[in-house]
Amino acid sequence: MGIINQNLNSKALFLIDGIGAVISAIMLGLVLPSLNHLIGMPLHILQYLAIAACLFATYSLACYKASPNRWHQYLRLIGMINIIYCAVSLGLVFYYFPQLSKLGLAYFIIEKLIVFPLALIEIKASIR
Repeated sequence: MGIINQNLNSKALFLIDGIGAVISAIMLGLVLPSLNHLIGMPLHILQYLAIAACLFATYSLACYKASPNRWHQYLRLIGMINIIYCAVSLGLVFYYFPQLSKLGLAYFIIEKLIVFPLALIEIKASIR
């Protein structure tokens, strides 16, 4: 019974991660660029982050659909990638801080407050 629950929980984490990445991709690729005068992050940076979010969404949703036997390895990988994404995007926030608006800063902080804990949950769930 424990294995079944672990597989269901991992499947749910892949779905949550995938949906979150789709939302991030939409925000970074469509919404924020149209409001860039209110955000302050350069458009090319938003585009790179949106592409990354699209790749993460594809990975997580593919894992959700496929339900791989060694799910813990796949879940650990997306958790680690999410932590790297948080570190890179926070680095970009620090680098572009002088030109970020309060709204732009708020978006990136809120995104990290969601993604980082999820990444920790994914990594914890992936440990047998």
